[in-house]
Formats: sequence, structure tokens, C-alpha cells
Amino acid sequence: MNTDAAEIAEQKAILRGHMLEIRSEAAARDPDAADKLAGRFPIKLFERYGPVVAGTLAINDELDAAPLLARLARLGARIVLPRVEAGGEMTFRDAGKATLEKGPFGLTHPSEKAEIVRPNLVLAPLLAFDARGRRLGYGKGHYDRAVTQLRATGRVFYLGLAYAQQQVDAVPVASHDLLLDWVETPLNSIPLFLGRAVAR
Repeated sequence: MNTDAAEIAEQKAILRGHMLEIRSEAAARDPDAADKLAGRFPIKLFERYGPVVAGTLAINDELDAAPLLARLARLGARIVLPRVEAGGEMTFRDAGKATLEKGPFGLTHPSEKAEIVRPNLVLAPLLAFDARGRRLGYGKGHYDRAVTQLRATGRVFYLGLAYAQQQVDAVPVASHDLLLDWVETPLNSIPLFLGRAVAR
């Protein structure tokens, strides 16, 4: 790891520790946040980028996407969930009839028997984001790699789910970090730099 990469990694680690506290406080202050997010989510995004939607099952204090996914399913969405495979790559598998099981990093994900399906709309959890669309995750790079692979085979809309308090002035990034297209919070929609794939 070169000096610049090491410095960026250190900056990210410090910010992660801080944002875990911020997110926990935001979750405690707004127990109805998940329902607010589901109620105000712009359905135009689903109509344009659906019908296959990659969602998440919340871990710890993440903003819970379950009410939103239920709403989209009622509108005809096919919901898929991420699965971290034995080799470390992340796939998206049909959640409709899948058996869920415990995975790495505290994840609950579909079994390996569930069908792999390509989503067009990817809803991603995060720890922090900024106005340029830079996302701070957990440092494993699963979403960066998975969305990069999706973009190599067609269009995909990359959307972060967060509390408004998770927005920061600037997220430190490396050359492989992808920009979000959009962020949805329980309070507002934040369109970002659409079409730009890599944060510089």
C-alpha cells in the first residue's frame, strides 16, 4: 500500500468510527425513519429503473429498507438481496422464495440455491456520503465491485439509503470507489452526479 493509499485508508477508518456513533444517534432519535423513507420514496425512480430492485436487510443501526421494499413489491418489484459468496464476491439473488441464512459480517442473506438475478436499481446501505456522491461503506468493497460488474453489462442506478445526519462535507476516496447516483433519506431526496461512475 503506497503512502497516499495508506493515508486514505486511515482517514476512512477514523470517519467510520465517528459515523457509527452519528448513525446510532440518528436511529435512536427517529424510530419511524424506515416508514418515512418508504412513504416518501419517489416511485418515478422505480418506474424508470425497475422492476428488479436490490435491497438490503438492515444490520445494527442501518436505516431499515424493509418497509420500502415491501411497498415496491406491492407495485410489482422483484426484490433481490445481496449474498457474499465463499470467494468474497457479492451476487444478488431472488428474495421471493429464498431461504435466508447467516452470512459473514453479520449479514443475513439468501442461500446459494436462490436464483442469481441482475438488478437495475441497487439500494445500498452506507456510513457516510457527501454532495459529490462519494460513499463510505464498511471497507470491504463489495458494492464497488458488484456495481462495477453490473455497469459492464448494462445500466444500473446506484442509490444510497441513509439518515440525513450521515451526510458529511467530504468522504475520502480511492480511485476504485464508485459514486452514488442518488441518496434517499427519511427527509429528502438528494440527486447527485448522474452517470459518473468513479470518484476522483
